[in-house]
Amino acid sequence: MIKVTLWMVFLAAVSYLIMCVLLYSRQRSMIYYPTPPTDSGEAKVIWLSHQGQSLKVWHIPGSSDRALIYFGGNAEDVAMNIPQFKRLFPEYSIYLHNYRGYGGSTGKTSEAALFSDAGALYDYVKTEHREIAVIGRSLGTGVAVFLASEKKVSRLVLVTPYDSMVNLARNYYFLVPVSLLLEDKFDSLSRAGRLATPTLMLIAEYDEVIPRKRADSLVSALNPETIRVEVVKGAGHNTIGSYPQYEKALNAFLDQPQSAEK
Repeated sequence: MIKVTLWMVFLAAVSYLIMCVLLYSRQRSMIYYPTPPTDSGEAKVIWLSHQGQSLKVWHIPGSSDRALIYFGGNAEDVAMNIPQFKRLFPEYSIYLHNYRGYGGSTGKTSEAALFSDAGALYDYVKTEHREIAVIGRSLGTGVAVFLASEKKVSRLVLVTPYDSMVNLARNYYFLVPVSLLLEDKFDSLSRAGRLATPTLMLIAEYDEVIPRKRADSLVSALNPETIRVEVVKGAGHNTIGSYPQYEKALNAFLDQPQSAEK
């Protein structure tokens, strides 16, 4: 009986170890879902060269020297936002970033690559515009928070945000030591204290991907004097952009520019 018990414990331990190894080796394929190249007749293409890679950025010229940079979700074709953003923000010059491996950009995606590319895009945009606002959605909220903690950003919008990839992963893999295994942590929580930028957080009422507590955790870490939180009623993680409340909140927040001192 003891031998049987020991054998079962051994098998369980081996199975657990194999599961951890598989999750570790496949983690980036579980986080990033690159999208194929697409065309758009409503935006221009800017090719940004950085670290030996060619990054495809959709550009919609605006009527002022204010710019808006957009970082999308982990499986999002950012070109899908072009008609809506063009309608909502006619004054802004809009830059929609295709991550490495997404939408025609070259290279492989990682947290370090996304952060570095975001900085390069910001530096490019800064040469043309006096004021830069940033929107991040889902995965892109981690990129947006990083950029706003490092650069001067006039306004920051976080759509369906999370506090960190580690905390988010724990909701799905609570038996696994994700803090040890996860390489791309997107730890917005640790950067929250460095944000002085006016921030709008848009939360989907019925977000089936990111639990509400992950967004609330980030809210609690931000300066209450600079953050505005709005829950979009009836919205899910992937449908939030189709709600009038979403568009109204974006318009109201971005319509009045306010530069944030870093």
